Amino acid sequence: MSNTVRVSLPDGNHIEYIDDLIGSGAMKDVYFTPCKTKVVAFYRDPQDAAARERLEMITGVYKERIFEASGGEYWRDLFCWPEQIIEHEGKLGLVMPVYPGHFFFEHGSVNDDMLGIKGKEKQGKWYASANNQNRFLDPRERGNWLNYLQVCLKIARTIRRMHAAGLAHSDLSYKNVLVAPTKAQTCVIDVDGLVVPGKYPPDVVGTPDFIAPECVATAHLDKHDSARKLPSIQTDRHALAVLIYHYLLLRHPLRGDKVHALDPHDDETLGMGEKALFIEHPTDISNRIKLENVRDSELPWKDTNAMCDF
Repeated sequence: MSNTVRVSLPDGNHIEYIDDLIGSGAMKDVYFTPCKTKVVAFYRDPQDAAARERLEMITGVYKERIFEASGGEYWRDLFCWPEQIIEHEGKLGLVMPVYPGHFFFEHGSVNDDMLGIKGKEKQGKWYASANNQNRFLDPRERGNWLNYLQVCLKIARTIRRMHAAGLAHSDLSYKNVLVAPTKAQTCVIDVDGLVVPGKYPPDVVGTPDFIAPECVATAHLDKHDSARKLPSIQTDRHALAVLIYHYLLLRHPLRGDKVHALDPHDDETLGMGEKALFIEHPTDISNRIKLENVRDSELPWKDTNAMCDF
């Protein structure tokens, strides 16, 4: 049986967590509290003074700006916002609410859950492509187009509220937005790395497919170079547009079949950066998706010519 660890909080209260790892992300290890309504997430690597200050602001004044203001209750289900800082045995961490049950797969994938996703988080990647939906997801998990329109509206409102508070997510993608299409519910997660322009710089550049072209095009420059474009509210808007396009049309707005360079790395850098071209550009059709490269499970969504007629 796992041990229960009791830790003091900065406000003088205590919290307990079960010393049994339930998940690990890129930066943190996660544990349940005994009541399983909250989790404790510890950073594996030491955090410097700037990172601590950022977390104090996120769990303090920024949280108050969003949730304690008029209408703040509306946003509680749309963010998984860190509640408090925790420190134990030299490790810094956060106390956060548990995701509601509808953000976990109930039915799993097809063929007796061959992908083992039953009970796992509903990351948006499962819903962002026709191939994933049609080949892998149980029909009872998919939802309909109206559900996705509602999902997109909620995500857009949530990100707008964050931006109105002067904050940028910096890594907005289908990894960091949970969706439950059949219930038209969404939740923005991983907000502990929020960017405050001029105060707290980004910890990450972003997730491929969602990084703004200007960031990709200048990624080779030093981060202190004034010409280098880093994640910001403006680049969040690009990522949001890509996310919405994915959910409504089940394809990426820049990933067509135009070849920019023979070297795959150079082709990727140009196609998602300096030479980025909308696949539905009204006059330049050179980046349209070629149907001979499309699986049957991806039709009609990847038939750009057909969808452009709508």
